[in-house]
Amino acid sequence: MSARPEAGGDSDGTGPRDESVDVTPGADSDGERLRRPLPEPVRARVVEYGSDVLGGMRASELPPLLRRVAKFEPRRRARLAGPQIAAQLETDGGFRDMVAARVRQVWPELAEGLHSGVVPPAADPVAVAACAYLLRPKGWPEIIEDVHLELERLAGAREVDEAAEALDSVRRQLDEARSEHQSETERLRSQLKEQRTEIAELRRKVHTERQRAKGAAAEAARVLAETSDRESESATQMNALESENRRLRSRLASAEAQVENARRAVRAGRNADEARLRVLLDVLVESAHGLRRELALPAALDSPADLVAEAEQQRRVSLGGLPDDDPGLLEHLLTVPRVHLLVDGYNVTKTGYGTLPLADQRTRLMASLEGLASRTKAEITCVFDGADIDAPPVAAPTRRVRLLFSAPGETADELIVRLVRAEPPGRPIAVVTSDKEIVSAVRRAGARAVPSAIFLRRLEAHG
Repeated sequence: MSARPEAGGDSDGTGPRDESVDVTPGADSDGERLRRPLPEPVRARVVEYGSDVLGGMRASELPPLLRRVAKFEPRRRARLAGPQIAAQLETDGGFRDMVAARVRQVWPELAEGLHSGVVPPAADPVAVAACAYLLRPKGWPEIIEDVHLELERLAGAREVDEAAEALDSVRRQLDEARSEHQSETERLRSQLKEQRTEIAELRRKVHTERQRAKGAAAEAARVLAETSDRESESATQMNALESENRRLRSRLASAEAQVENARRAVRAGRNADEARLRVLLDVLVESAHGLRRELALPAALDSPADLVAEAEQQRRVSLGGLPDDDPGLLEHLLTVPRVHLLVDGYNVTKTGYGTLPLADQRTRLMASLEGLASRTKAEITCVFDGADIDAPPVAAPTRRVRLLFSAPGETADELIVRLVRAEPPGRPIAVVTSDKEIVSAVRRAGARAVPSAIFLRRLEAHG
């Protein structure tokens, strides 16, 4: 027999009505009433039955106070709206009859036995009391009262059993405590005996140490006396050393005076030599001027204007000959002796792998440039914008690639143009970038621009 009526039966929640059940709230046809509230287990079972039936009722049949909770899940409905369901069952005879009809359908034998006055002896007392409260057969308050007394008797029996078990546990703990106390007493007695023996041994050692301390005190007094004598000797020796030191300082001062006199004599001799050398140079200059006049030589081979014209004629080594989109452009540039390759770092990384974080972009590009520098032996400088980092990392001294970050207030583009202009005239320079402004600026300075896409293809082909 189930402990609760399952959701089933007629969809409208109605069934055959028992004419003996009174719909008057809290009373039957004879005015029977409970002498005290339902036991908590019985009340919970009644609320559970009402919650199950509430979920199968049509909206028009739902009591107004329970319409909001009818949509809840059955267990949640019984837990949250238990007091409302219990009050509705007590006051609403129609709702109680619907629940009673569902109980009568699920447990017809129990319902028939309650109406005939015969309670199945093996039935759950809580279920019997819940069914009696809902079906309201004749004498239903007495049935609930008997169940109430039975539950109290069972609870009292459980309390007695628990008290007996607690008493047995306390007795066992007392016996264990007595046993442990006896063992601890014996252990303490044994420990006391050992400590007494140890105290006697310690007293003997203390006497021995006192004798040794007296000897040590006498030895210390002797050592102090010797130390005092040695301090006197040391003071005498220190006075003698100080006298010797003063004598040596006097000799040193005399030696320094002699050295200074010697230096003055050397400087006087040097001045005489310099005067003779100056006279000799004047003679040579006059001779050179006379020889130039005799040979009619010009005053100078080049004039300042000639030097300026020569500087204007100097040009950087040509890196032309191939268009910018030629695949072999970078290979050609790297074969030029002493070429300096400047790389616009973020322009290259954002062209090739711009989805990576900036730190990963820098690491990947520097690794590729290290390999290129080791293969070609070219001088490579990579420039990044320093505005995105708080403290630019310092490049390792063993790297073959020079790593630069622009200073605050300066962009990487300006730093690249400044590096190009810093190179001496005649040195070949190539700048890897696709930035049109940088391309125009470096071309005006005499450098060759290499698109970032061609540079990336070169790195991937030899990666």
